[in-house]
Amino acid sequence: MKTIRPVSDLRNNCAEISQQVHETGKPIFLTKNGFGDMVVLSMEAYESMAFESEVYEKLKEAEQIAETNDVSYSTKQVLDMMKKRINEEL
Repeated sequence: MKTIRPVSDLRNNCAEISQQVHETGKPIFLTKNGFGDMVVLSMEAYESMAFESEVYEKLKEAEQIAETNDVSYSTKQVLDMMKKRINEEL
């Protein structure tokens, strides 16, 4: 369930809000005059979300490349190529 609080709580209860976002890892949505205004999130949760977004973006890009490319590899072929590359670097 979303936690929604007025933006004035950020000024009046900053320590409590900070503790809550760190303990839960979930965002707190702040409203101003009854409308959504900001989201407060811990750095750890933000970095995790940003990393996931980057991974999904790279997967989407790879899928688009794969759709326009006639070359494909099986999982076994990819793993074999990776092992070979790792052994070459060692």
